[in-house]
Amino acid sequence: MQSNPSVVIVGAGMAGLTCAVYLRQAGIDATILEASDGVGGRIRTDVIDGFRLDRGFQILLTAYPEARRLLNYDALNLQSFRPGALIHVQTARSTGAWLSFINPLREPSALFQTLSSDAGTFSDKLRIVELMRQVSGLQTDDFFNQEATDTESFLEAFGFSEQIINRFFRPFFGGIFLEDALATSSNFFQFCFRNFYAGDAAVPAAGMEAIPRQLAGRLDPAQIRLNSPVEKIQGSTLILKTGETVSADHIVLAVDAAAANRLLGIETPKRLFNATTNTYFTAGQSPKRIQNRPEKLLLLNANRQSAVHNVAILNEVAPSYAPNGQSLISVSTQGLEVVNEKALAERIQKELAGWFGPEVDQWRWLKTYHIPESLPIYYPGTSHAPLQRSANLYQCGDQTAYPSLNAAMQTGRKVAELIRANEAVA
Repeated sequence: MQSNPSVVIVGAGMAGLTCAVYLRQAGIDATILEASDGVGGRIRTDVIDGFRLDRGFQILLTAYPEARRLLNYDALNLQSFRPGALIHVQTARSTGAWLSFINPLREPSALFQTLSSDAGTFSDKLRIVELMRQVSGLQTDDFFNQEATDTESFLEAFGFSEQIINRFFRPFFGGIFLEDALATSSNFFQFCFRNFYAGDAAVPAAGMEAIPRQLAGRLDPAQIRLNSPVEKIQGSTLILKTGETVSADHIVLAVDAAAANRLLGIETPKRLFNATTNTYFTAGQSPKRIQNRPEKLLLLNANRQSAVHNVAILNEVAPSYAPNGQSLISVSTQGLEVVNEKALAERIQKELAGWFGPEVDQWRWLKTYHIPESLPIYYPGTSHAPLQRSANLYQCGDQTAYPSLNAAMQTGRKVAELIRANEAVA
């Protein structure tokens, strides 16, 4: 069986789908070859016993410029977290202590609460306002064109205290970067910081997979071929694992760097990703032990040696994530290479009993997702890969730029623009 579409995209993640949507707007119907049974790449949602489980804790930052440009937020029915976090810190008391840190620009009523928080010093809070001022006028490319260091060094040079670095920045942004050393590039930190305070952190009511499904819905269903893994690429021909060959005028690799290198026969460095493990529990009610616990806040653990790095009580944010009267608790653990799921779940419950009390013993472990290739590593000096590799070969995805949904969509759009430009002069 032989076919000859003008554009073939390998991978139906956010980069590939974005590229296909922009091409279709230009009158070019690309064919997408996806190895798995669904669209979304790393953004997938399973429904188990009536609970919506995203494969790894994920959120959409509504301030992302590429998302605002292409997605229909109203149709996604976004459910937002409150802008801030509740942080668990070790103290002499066996249960530890809780510190709240709310963005007063988004919730002015929380100003005095934030100013009095022990998450940082008063000077730290003034420096956060100054950092907001510095990044507010920057465009996306501005962040990544500037000189960078690692995030921890940047925070120290900016004058932040060890107290706020360890109590807020490390648990909060370490959870975003999926690494606690804050070795991630400072320009990516600044980009994330700006997008967190400028918009909401949200999930679609139907789960994160609703985002790629919305893009897929803008394509002709015949454009997306699922369960169609590509074995290798030779010139202008893609060879599928079934033996089928597909030729194209333009080939777009919208897969991660390891998969792209495999298709092209290029050796891949051993470690390209930071890992995360997401453990889900269900309960008859939301945890209540923390006195006056504000709902819809992400719970962070300043003790990064714990099995618990962050906790989200998802039914409070998005009631559609759980059946009526039930609670869905998401617990994230970073950096695990190998996971004994049962032992990890038991350790998490033991640790969280210190937070929420004996009711944790009644929680039901529902599902664990171990995702070793969760987020591309992005250290200072990481260069952005060229989006056009040869005359007819392109690549897009966050591995070519910086690790985020915004980068996946940005590079997908730019590759579509390159193909349109090349078609115009052909």
